[in-house]
Amino acid sequence: MSAASQPMRPWSDRPIHENGDALVALPPALLRLEPHPYVEAGAPYGPNADPFQLRSGVVQRLLAAQEELQARQPQLRLAIFDAWRPLAVQAYMVEQAVAAEINRRGIDRADAQQLAAVRNAVGRFWAPPSPDPSTPPPHSTGAAVDLTLASQRDGITLPMGGAIDAVDVISEPDHYAGAAPNTEAATWHQRRQLLASVMEAAGFAQHPNEWWHFSHGDQLWAWRTGATKAIYAAAPSSSLTA
Repeated sequence: MSAASQPMRPWSDRPIHENGDALVALPPALLRLEPHPYVEAGAPYGPNADPFQLRSGVVQRLLAAQEELQARQPQLRLAIFDAWRPLAVQAYMVEQAVAAEINRRGIDRADAQQLAAVRNAVGRFWAPPSPDPSTPPPHSTGAAVDLTLASQRDGITLPMGGAIDAVDVISEPDHYAGAAPNTEAATWHQRRQLLASVMEAAGFAQHPNEWWHFSHGDQLWAWRTGATKAIYAAAPSSSLTA
C-alpha cells in the first residue's frame, strides 16, 4: 500500500495557517535520549539535520511542561526520545516499522492480505509520509515530540508499561486503566497519567494511540483540541537555526 493510498487521518481536514516559528535546538534543560534511535537505524537525516529540534513555540511549552512536572514530582524530568523528522526519515522509518512487524508476525511479504494487515497495524502509530503540504506527518512539522519520564538524579527512564514505538495495544494511553491497585500495571498507568497531565497543562494534545506522543500546533493538535486551524506546516531543514 503506498503512502498516497493510505486512509486520511481524522485531523487531515484542518487547514494550516503557518505562523513562521523556526525550528530550534532543544535546550540543555531538556534531556535527550542518546544515541538517537532513528539515526542509529540509518535514517536519512542528511548533514546538519539534528533530530532534537522543535518549533520555538513548542520548545517553550515543553519547558513549561517540565516545570509543571518538577513542581509535582521534583525527582523527575522529561526525557526526549524523538522530535523533528524530515519527510525522508518518516518514509524510511515507516518501512522499518513494517519490516519489523512482518518479522515479528513471521508472515510472507508476497501475501498481499497479510501485508495489508501489517501496514494497517503500523499505520495506527506511524503517519504516512505524505508529500502533500496540506497533510504533513505530525513530526515533520516540528510540532510533535515523543518523550517519557526519567529520574532527575541520573536520567534513567522510568518503566511505562510498553516501549516507545511498540506496534501494540499496550501503547494506547489508557491500556492499563483497569489495573488492580498497588500493582506494577497500576504504577505504569499513574505514570502515563502524570505525563499526559503535565503535557496537556502546557497546551499539548496527545496522540490517541500513543502514550509517548504529544504535539502543539499541528493538525492532530487542532483536531484533538477543537481548534479551527493548525499553525505549523511541514518544516524544511533550511529553517533550522543554531
